[in-house]
Amino acid sequence: MDKWLTRKKGPTTETPATTTNKLISEDAFSSDRTGDCSTTMCSSDLDASSASRDVSVVTSQVANIAGASHVESDEVSDAERQSGRKHDSSDCNTTSSKKRKYDDNYISLGFTCINIGGFPQPQCVICAKVLSQNSMKPSLLRRHLETNHPHLKNKPREYFERQLKSLSTSKTCIQVPDLMNKNRLQASYMVSYRVAKNNKPHTIVEDLILPAALDMVGTMLGEKAKKTIQSIPSSNNTVSRRINAMSENVLQQLLLRIRHSECYAIQLDESTDVAGLAHLLVYVRYIHEGTIKEDMLFCKPLEQRTTAADIFQKLDTFMNTHGLVWDRCVGICTDGARAMTGRHGGVVSRVQAVAPDASWVHCSIHREALAAKGIPVRLKHVLDTSVKMVNFVKARPLNSRLFAALCNEMGSEHETLLLHTEVRWLSRGKVLTRFFELRDELKVFFSNHPFELSEHLHDEEYLTCLAYLCDIFSRLNELNLGLQGVSATIFNVQDKVEAMIKKLNLWKNCLDTNNTEVFPVLHDFLCSNDLTLSKSVKRECNVHLEELAVQLRRYFPETDGSNDWIRHPFTAVPTSLSPSDQESLIEIATDGSLKVEHAQKNLADFWIGLRTEQPALAKRAVKTLMPFATTYLCERGFSALTNMKTKYRARLCVENDLRLSLSQIEPNIEELCASAQAHPSH
Repeated sequence: MDKWLTRKKGPTTETPATTTNKLISEDAFSSDRTGDCSTTMCSSDLDASSASRDVSVVTSQVANIAGASHVESDEVSDAERQSGRKHDSSDCNTTSSKKRKYDDNYISLGFTCINIGGFPQPQCVICAKVLSQNSMKPSLLRRHLETNHPHLKNKPREYFERQLKSLSTSKTCIQVPDLMNKNRLQASYMVSYRVAKNNKPHTIVEDLILPAALDMVGTMLGEKAKKTIQSIPSSNNTVSRRINAMSENVLQQLLLRIRHSECYAIQLDESTDVAGLAHLLVYVRYIHEGTIKEDMLFCKPLEQRTTAADIFQKLDTFMNTHGLVWDRCVGICTDGARAMTGRHGGVVSRVQAVAPDASWVHCSIHREALAAKGIPVRLKHVLDTSVKMVNFVKARPLNSRLFAALCNEMGSEHETLLLHTEVRWLSRGKVLTRFFELRDELKVFFSNHPFELSEHLHDEEYLTCLAYLCDIFSRLNELNLGLQGVSATIFNVQDKVEAMIKKLNLWKNCLDTNNTEVFPVLHDFLCSNDLTLSKSVKRECNVHLEELAVQLRRYFPETDGSNDWIRHPFTAVPTSLSPSDQESLIEIATDGSLKVEHAQKNLADFWIGLRTEQPALAKRAVKTLMPFATTYLCERGFSALTNMKTKYRARLCVENDLRLSLSQIEPNIEELCASAQAHPSH
């Protein structure tokens, strides 16, 4: 304030020498040195020519001030005043374009130097704030320190040097290596995907995979490559986050495909895991890129009850939340449980209430198992007796070890028996076949370990019935396996079941004529022991074959043939179709190129390809082929769930891991890496 008042009172009283000394003293701290900025932070942008230019500027300023002091203010003409203004303006521009240089002593004021756009600018080592280039003055730097960090103004130089090192380290962590961190992030996603794909625990990356990789890389490529591998994020929580993100990415891809599909079908089932928690597993079949795809839709826990209302609520909530329209659902496949198939309150009836076009299909594998469940009394007794003898050996560890040692001594192909499980579809055939193969070893074993039922092993009729059961259950197992698999349609199921029914009638006729060649195990047993099939055993076998044929026909009724044109579009045109559909079918039947295409493609893809040429007929055919014929995918999913959720991982939320394990859609890892921030491992 005093300086301002002094200027207003009158002309300055300073002498030219005093003014010159003042100008020189202001610039002395910046112009008396030609040193560069610190080599660790920035390089000098000024050379010797710029330094000499600065000296000439100061010299001209001194000369101007000295010349002005010899001229009286009253004798200066207007022209001279005008030229003086221009001269002052040019001097001001020259001074403002000057680059100020950094001095190493500025670190005592808490400032380092960074190079931005070719200009050195001061940066505070405390708050990392960057000031303008014109602030490269001790007074301005000191004012920042005293104003923003007053508690540090008396700190020694060494303190600020330590802060400079800390700032340099933080800059390295922030600015370094985006590419390297992105590669680490991508590697973390890829190894997490493999962990989920193989149903492994999340800790396996940190406990096994990464240490093994470090050992291999360190041995083959050296310590430098080993340090690079070691920085890949691999903790349990990191792997879980990666799996969750990839599962969400796969789900979004699947939902987008379903929304673009003209129609879809679902299959669902519920089961209980090792922790006693019920899970609802749903698969979906849809059209994508001209073919039918199948994928897991979701696996949600049923927290309380497993009634039809709870199951449908969980299903309907998912559909509405993710924008899936029920009107496009054309099929639903379930087992025969009451909660699923109840006439009034079952899941199927509730789905059909919101999806009128949805047709229900009872799982063909379950129907086959129900049809094969019945067995005559005498054959049932043979089965139960054999199972009890197996249990006597398998239920006691000592007996199992002794029997295995006996089989090894006798040079047997197998050393153990198989336990029978009623709920497993293939159990009866495999158990009885193994039991019959080891019957001689069992005779020796029971001679040293008496068992009241072992006498049946010396009964020829018992062994004959056992041989027949081995053959017939093996054939039923083949049928069951034939019904399993992906992309099965109702036509595939009909073909296999019809073939089985005709075979049963053939086998019955063969037994009536004492021809046992259709039953290889029975035939070999009779021939090796010079036996003939007794009438009582023949009667039991015929009754069983007749009952099997009847039960299969009960669960798989004959079709009326109204949809045969879908399978055979090049044969006679059915009259059940409308005239317009008959015309479309005639056009298809007379097209030679379509005959070649029909032979090369599967049935569903053939009709999907005709949606443009024959939209009405193709839509009707696709609607018939779309529903699932079995719940095989759900059964396979529950097997994966059982393998994944053990007693050691009883608290695992399985949906995300299960989706990556079962889905045919691969996550877009590049997209996930682009949307995530890459960090090195801690």
